[in-house]
Amino acid sequence: MKGASLTGALFVFQACYGVPQPALTDEAGSAPMSFSLVSKQTGEPIEGVRITGNATGGVEYFKELGVTGADGKCRVSLPYVRNLEGPFVRFEDPEGLYAAVDTSFADLREREIVIRLDRLP
Repeated sequence: MKGASLTGALFVFQACYGVPQPALTDEAGSAPMSFSLVSKQTGEPIEGVRITGNATGGVEYFKELGVTGADGKCRVSLPYVRNLEGPFVRFEDPEGLYAAVDTSFADLREREIVIRLDRLP
């Protein structure tokens, strides 16, 4: 009977509070994330894409977060403010070969995100 009671209590706790989630931010209040930038047409990695972002969406406050390497990958810490839509991020090829992409992320759990950029004509 004790086992059934403990199991029931745990079920009620999980139903009310959900499964514990990993912390979204580090000690500085930033959300660490990894990106891979690839060509939408070929799937090949794109080197040198600038990643900028901010927590509030005002383009005048965008800050440089990182640049993709030869493998098209970059790990960044995104600024995060609670109760906002999510950090705003811009992916931009300084050579102008690929269209820039602006986005925001509501789910900030650390993971690998692949961004596909369109090659401009």
